[in-house]
Amino acid sequence: MSNDKIVILTGAGISAESGLGTFRDEDGLWAQHRIEDVATPEGFHRDPDLVHAFYNARRAQSAEAKPNAAHDALAKLERDHPGEVLIVTQNVDGLHELAGSKNVLHMHGALNGALCASCDSRWPAPLVMHKTDACPQCGRATTRPDIVWFGEMPYYMDEIWGHLASADSFVAIGTSGEVYPAAAFVQEADRGGAHTIELNLAPSSRVSDFAETCFGPATQIVPQWVDQELSR
Repeated sequence: MSNDKIVILTGAGISAESGLGTFRDEDGLWAQHRIEDVATPEGFHRDPDLVHAFYNARRAQSAEAKPNAAHDALAKLERDHPGEVLIVTQNVDGLHELAGSKNVLHMHGALNGALCASCDSRWPAPLVMHKTDACPQCGRATTRPDIVWFGEMPYYMDEIWGHLASADSFVAIGTSGEVYPAAAFVQEADRGGAHTIELNLAPSSRVSDFAETCFGPATQIVPQWVDQELSR
């Protein structure tokens, strides 16, 4: 079994089979709102009540969700692979950690976090948040979800670029490949000499950048890939 360093990018597609909708679901939470209204700093400034209601609903939905076989397989990979396994996730749910993964970077923040828009303090979010919630550090009522919105810089980017440059394998799972900077990860990993793999329900917009691809439900193809990786 090799001790290669594996860097994995996960997107909404890995959590879809746990009942958490993607942007493109026709009947999900996102279909009921414009992105500009609920996922931008400007939207929060205009209508914090709406934004809090939206994320309260997402938080409640996420709290009911359970890890699926794809999350479980990645936790098994981290546990049993002799080399380093890092998950960089675009997802704001905590399903990777619930499945047992420990080496996880949430580049878009997390539903279980709260952030002060005034002083940048962070603390665990209650299940229900309100615009009147005061920051425990500065006392101002400028509490928001600790979520990276459109127009904001994702978290841990310097760290992520470093991991991509030193990866032996880069695997993208359940992501559309349309949103930067994550859309550029495969090219960065390829430049560093990594073997690149896309595991997705259908080909992404970056499919031609990958050396290897496999398509199907995440709960089927991710465990298959993990088993292959652990048997090498």
